[in-house]
Amino acid sequence: MTTPQHPIGSGFGYRTTAAEAVAGIDLGGKLAIVTGGYSGLGLETVKALAGAGAHVVVPSRRPDHAADVLSEIDPGPGSVEVEALDLSDLDSVRAFAQRFLDSDRSVDMQINNAAVMAAPEEWVGPGWELQFATNHLGHFALTNLLWPALERGGARVVALTSTGHKLSPIRFDDINFETTPYDKWIAYGQAKTADSLFAVQLDALGQDRGVRAFAVHPGGIFTPLQRHLPREEMVAAGWMSEDGTPDERMKTPEQGAATSVWAATSPQLDGMGGVYCEDCDIANPTDPDDPMARYRGVNAHAIDRDDAARLWAVSAEMTGVNAFAQV
Repeated sequence: MTTPQHPIGSGFGYRTTAAEAVAGIDLGGKLAIVTGGYSGLGLETVKALAGAGAHVVVPSRRPDHAADVLSEIDPGPGSVEVEALDLSDLDSVRAFAQRFLDSDRSVDMQINNAAVMAAPEEWVGPGWELQFATNHLGHFALTNLLWPALERGGARVVALTSTGHKLSPIRFDDINFETTPYDKWIAYGQAKTADSLFAVQLDALGQDRGVRAFAVHPGGIFTPLQRHLPREEMVAAGWMSEDGTPDERMKTPEQGAATSVWAATSPQLDGMGGVYCEDCDIANPTDPDDPMARYRGVNAHAIDRDDAARLWAVSAEMTGVNAFAQV
């Protein structure tokens, strides 16, 4: 069933926090996987899910550091487990997935939160552009490799995208910038479009087997995601003033994590999926006449079903992983 790309009137909004989004929902006995769950939005996501009773697995490129950070939080009635995973390294993704499958557990929620933004030019693995590899291909492989556990749990999968998707569609003729000069923002835009299209196609493939997927724009938030950006660039973009004061449009990390948590847990979304969400609701398609179109709504190229299917096929060929190859 296709879910309309229109708001459902969730009752939440721009300033809703992750704790508010999950209030009254009992996640006791549920298992969640949150990539990058030891920093920024991921950390707030872990706090909210554990606070509602979930056991949260946090795969991390720096597991010792992640364990130190997470040891400082109060998980409430839930619990937290740290595992090693480098999303830019397919061998590492395979190893994590195998360890998890060997534990014979089910996954109820998977939040693909880890990301890099506007990174310097770098290629990893067999020549993959870093942002596309980390933000999309690593999560694509992880989700496909974990498919048996996701299907057992009837999971919801949440892919974090952003309004960055508006910067570029998928550059199918040159995904890895092999023939055109590298541009950090075009690369980021392509990766965020890929995250959205991934959710569209995963939902199309998985819904008959009980798995639904959502793309989530968390909003503008200052987190370690901006580590590659010089201060003057953020001032020029209007994200902060000259003295470093955040623009009033920026969310707090607690507010930024809210839509991920809502998409992963809310009963309001039962039977739905394959849509782009923002501000704890399903977003509207971008209205080109809206003066705020660059900041809200989803552009057509990020929810295009033909492009979603094409990207899935390309990603499966690049990674050699596809849980649905025989379906």
